[in-house]
Amino acid sequence: MHNSIQAPNKAANTRKLVFVAILLALVVITLGAYTRLTHAGLGCPDWPGCYGFIDVPETADKIAIAESAFPERPVEPEKAWNEMIHRYFAGTLGLLIAAIFIFSFKHRDKGLPLFLPLILVCTVIFQAALGMWTVTMKLMPIVVMGHLLGGFVTLCLLYLLYLRLSPYRVPSEDYNLRKYQVFAFIGIAILTLQIALGGWTSSNYAALVCTQLPICQDGWMEQLTFTNSFDLIPPERETYEFGFLSHAERITIHAMHRIGAIVTTLYLAWLAFSVFSNAQSSFFKKNALFIGFILTCQVALGVSNIVFTLPLPVAVSHNVVAALLMLSMITLSYSLRRKI
Repeated sequence: MHNSIQAPNKAANTRKLVFVAILLALVVITLGAYTRLTHAGLGCPDWPGCYGFIDVPETADKIAIAESAFPERPVEPEKAWNEMIHRYFAGTLGLLIAAIFIFSFKHRDKGLPLFLPLILVCTVIFQAALGMWTVTMKLMPIVVMGHLLGGFVTLCLLYLLYLRLSPYRVPSEDYNLRKYQVFAFIGIAILTLQIALGGWTSSNYAALVCTQLPICQDGWMEQLTFTNSFDLIPPERETYEFGFLSHAERITIHAMHRIGAIVTTLYLAWLAFSVFSNAQSSFFKKNALFIGFILTCQVALGVSNIVFTLPLPVAVSHNVVAALLMLSMITLSYSLRRKI
C-alpha cells in the first residue's frame, strides 16, 4: 500500500520539476532569440566564460585585460551581457534537466520514465557543444540554426515528458479522431521544416531582404538561385557575422521561408478545422481552437515583421509563438496516439 501511494507522489514531484524546466526552456529560447537579433552572438568571443572571465568585464582594468587577450574583438558590455545572461539561464536549465534525470533514475522502480530523461541529458550536452561551436566557428549558419533547433528539441522533449507523467485521459467518444494521427504527425514535420527555414533565414541575415507581401518585392522570381543558398557547409571565412551570401541568395532563402509559411498556415488551419469539426468532446475542440489561435498570432507577427521592418519585440515573439505552436501540435498528436 505504501509503495502504491509513493509512486504517484514521485510522478507528481517529477512533473513539477519538468514544468519548471519547460518554463525555463521557454525563457532560454526567448533569450536566445534576443541574443541573435541584437547581434550579440559574439558578444563574448570565448566559451563558456566571457573574455576569460565568468562575467562581463566592465572595469577599466578588466576591459584592458580582455582586449589584450582578444584584440580583434573590443568589449561591448551590452552585447556581452546579452550573451552571458543567455548562457547563465541555459546552464541552469542544463542542471535542472540533470536533476530530473538523476531523480528519475533513482526512482525508476516507482515507474518513472527513464528513456526521455536520458535523451534530454544527451540533447543538452549536444546543445552545449553547439553553443560552444556557435562562438568558436564564428556564427557559421548551420551551427546557429542547429543551436536554435536544439533549443526547440529540448523544449519539446521536456513537454513530452510532462505529458508522459500527466494522468489525463481523453473521452472515448473521440475515437473517430484516430484517423488524424498521421495528419498531426505530418503537421509537426511541416512545422519543424518551417522553423528550420526561419532559423536559416535569421542565421544568414536574410530577414530584411524582402520588404513586400506576400512573397517579396517585384522581380524576386528572376533573382531566385539555389546554387549556394542552402549549402550547409559554407566556404571558410574568418567570421560569418552579418552574413556572407549575395543579395539574390538571401532573397531565395527569405522567399522559401515565406512560401513555407503559406504552406504551413494552410495545412495547420485545415487540420485544426477538421479536428474541431469532427470532435465530440471539448478536449479536442479546445486543442483545435488553441492551434488556430496560436497560428493566427504567428501569422500576424510574421506580417508585422515585414510591415514594421523587424521590430525587436515582434521578432522575438515570432520565435516564442513558434515554440508554443509546436507544443500545441505535440499535444494534439500525443493525445490522438496515446490517450484515446
